[in-house]
Amino acid sequence: MHKKIITDITVRFRDIDSMGHVNNAVFFTYFEEGRKEFLRTLFNIINPEEYTFILAHISCDYLKPLRISDSISLHMWVGEIGQKKFDLVYTIVNRNDESIVYASGRSVQIFFDYKKNTTMTIPKYFFDKITEYKES
Repeated sequence: MHKKIITDITVRFRDIDSMGHVNNAVFFTYFEEGRKEFLRTLFNIINPEEYTFILAHISCDYLKPLRISDSISLHMWVGEIGQKKFDLVYTIVNRNDESIVYASGRSVQIFFDYKKNTTMTIPKYFFDKITEYKES
């Protein structure tokens, strides 16, 4: 079994749309919070200037309406790993009953050298660490 990063999320009043549930765009903010926690937990990276990859693609499947009264957690792990890219996989679940899944998603990150303005190979230290979180 692979490791996961689990981040508790608080649904804010501003996240709710006129239909009474979390707006679809906000789910991507929740995923972003997970990526931030992932980097902090695995590599002690806090400042965005230290990020060594760019977001190339992100998707979300909305499975159940999420309301302000719901207690949720974001579960996150690593999907496919390539030479220059890696996928992150997300599920937003009820904190008290993980069988209740509100959304699932996936993002593709590409390693990037900002000074040279080009993609780069994933460094070994990074690859070795994220492998512990790779889905089977």
